[in-house]
Amino acid sequence: MPSDVTAPRLDAPPKPLARPIQADLSGEVFAGLINLSGRRRFTSQRLVLYAVLAAHGHPEALDTARDALKLFRDAHLALIEGKNGHPGVFCEELHEAYYGALDGERIIAEFIALAERVLNALAAGGEVQTWLDELIRSATPLLAVLNQLTQIYEELSQRHSMALRGQAHELLGTITAIARQARIVSFNAQIVASSAGQAGRAFSVIATELSGITGEIDKLAREALGNAAS
Repeated sequence: MPSDVTAPRLDAPPKPLARPIQADLSGEVFAGLINLSGRRRFTSQRLVLYAVLAAHGHPEALDTARDALKLFRDAHLALIEGKNGHPGVFCEELHEAYYGALDGERIIAEFIALAERVLNALAAGGEVQTWLDELIRSATPLLAVLNQLTQIYEELSQRHSMALRGQAHELLGTITAIARQARIVSFNAQIVASSAGQAGRAFSVIATELSGITGEIDKLAREALGNAAS
C-alpha cells in the first residue's frame, strides 16, 4: 500500500462560528437541507459502486462516478458554506457535528480527496487497486457519519416546526384576547347608544359593525388555532 494512503484530505477550511437557529428559516429551507444531506448519502454509495465498475472496464462507469462525485461535493459545500440560499452551519449542533466530536467535515473532505485520486488514476490508466480498496473501506464509516448528520437536520427541522407552532399559538391567543375585549366594548357601546335615543342611532350602527368585525376575527382565530394544533 502506498505510504500516504491515509493522507488524502482537502485543506481544512476555517471553522465558522456556531449561530443560533435562525427564526426566519422556513419549512422549505429545512426540507432542502434534509434533501441535500440525503443526496450526500446516495451519491457517496453511487460513487463507490461506479468506481468499482470503472476499474473492471465497464463503459461510461468512470463518467458516472465523476458525476456522482460532483453531486456529492456540491451538496456538501452547499450545506457547509451556505450556497444557493442555504444557511450553512447555522447552530451549535451542526458545528459540533462537523467540527467537533463527530468530525464530519474532516471525514467527508478526506473521502472527496480519496475519490478524486481514485478517479484520476482510473482516467490515467495507472495502478488503482490500492486506492480503490481504501475507498471501499472508507464507505461504511462515511455512511455512518452521513446518517448521523441527516438525523441532526431532521431533528432541527422538527424543533423549528414546533417552535413556529408555539409562536402561532401565542400570537393567536393574543388576537383572541383582543377580539374578546373588543366585543365587550361593542356591547357596552350598543347599550349606551340605545339609551341615547335619536342621537345614538349613528353610534349604534358603528357599534354593530364593530361587533360583526370582532365576531369574524374570533372565528378566524379559532380556525387558525385548530390548524396550528393539527
